[in-house]
Amino acid sequence: MIRHIEFDRLHNFRDVGGYVTADGRRVRWRRLYRSDSLGALTGADAERFLRLGIRTVIDLRHPDEAEAQGRVPGRDGYRYHNLSVEQQPWDRAAYDPRAGLGRFFADHYRRVAEMGTAELADALRLIADADNAPVVVHCAAGKDRTGVVTALVLALLGVPHEDVIADYALTDLAAEKFARDWLARHPGEEIPWAGFGRAPAEAMRLFLTELCAAHGSVRSYCRNALGIGDDLVERLRDHLLEDLGDGDRDRSLERSSPHAATDGRLGE
Repeated sequence: MIRHIEFDRLHNFRDVGGYVTADGRRVRWRRLYRSDSLGALTGADAERFLRLGIRTVIDLRHPDEAEAQGRVPGRDGYRYHNLSVEQQPWDRAAYDPRAGLGRFFADHYRRVAEMGTAELADALRLIADADNAPVVVHCAAGKDRTGVVTALVLALLGVPHEDVIADYALTDLAAEKFARDWLARHPGEEIPWAGFGRAPAEAMRLFLTELCAAHGSVRSYCRNALGIGDDLVERLRDHLLEDLGDGDRDRSLERSSPHAATDGRLGE
């Protein structure tokens, strides 16, 4: 199976399947995707998107942001949900190079987890409903807001944190394309800041470590802060996980390692 799905105008569209959980099951392919802004879908890209059979689009951007940048083209066959999980905008002036990008991003993700609880809970409920699959979750770059939601889902499924972190960090493979697009739109200017398009693994590692330190575990955070009960977690696992045979298990464990994930593909 291919993790990165190629589009002409999208640079960070990925299948979240293939990761192996601590109890030896595997996240199913073609059920949950993550992406940068679907407002860029036109022409052949739109046709490729339709062939994926997406039923549900979860747009994590602010409504004004979606209006300005464009939303997924309206077509029959999928439902669109705009859940703005980011209640406080980025304050790039607060970035301290001495602390590093990982620290800066992790602090912002913590604010999303603390302030966007209603929207995060709604996103998890939509993803847990098998009738909504396949689902694609996206924001602008498919990195920060999408990274938080995807991390919560994978952690609830039982994917080891190191694989959750590796999945987040795959966005770095798209950083050069994001930069090239930005420079084409702003000729003669320089990339606005050091964190543009970047997804340092340390950011997700700090976020998960500190979320667990504050709440005991990701599952406890989802239960206590988001109101996500055990029944919803079981529904999530029922339709997003599959069992592995003994021969399949060894190959899947090897391919779902953080090192294997960095090449952008996991195969069967």
